[in-house]
Amino acid sequence: MIDKISNNFKEVVAIIRDARNRVLSNANTELINLYWQVGKYISDKVNYEEWGMGVVVSLAEHIRQTEPDIKGFSVRNLWRMKQFYEIYRDYPKLSPLVTQLSWTSNLIIITACKTPEEREYYLQLAIKEKYSKRELERQIATGIFERTKIAQTKLSPIMKELLENAEKV
Repeated sequence: MIDKISNNFKEVVAIIRDARNRVLSNANTELINLYWQVGKYISDKVNYEEWGMGVVVSLAEHIRQTEPDIKGFSVRNLWRMKQFYEIYRDYPKLSPLVTQLSWTSNLIIITACKTPEEREYYLQLAIKEKYSKRELERQIATGIFERTKIAQTKLSPIMKELLENAEKV
């Protein structure tokens, strides 16, 4: 009888954990979408020569003064949001990937990676392997993208096809 009750309790705890994970995932997605929208807004204003560095500084100060509970909108972060938007805006297939990672992981990728292919590789790898910030940094520092790319160029066409099919599964 005690084992049955204990199992019931474990099931309830599992339900709670699943719901909490979904909430956190949805919150992260919304946060990344917010940063995308803010980055797009700033990018558009800067590109049409309406805004410069001074206006973005004023925006950060305005947010800080009028909404003291809102954190994360420093001048530096506002420029990062603009950079984030500008890096990914022409790559719609990467948009769903960026929302699956934390802002910190996204910043690591956009600052460390030079090409869209490299960014896509690390986005997919970090999602698939559920990398922490430190592990993502370590993988980038060890150059796993370059090593994988070099290894793939040395493979025969048959082996490449086998690897590609294995990745799809």
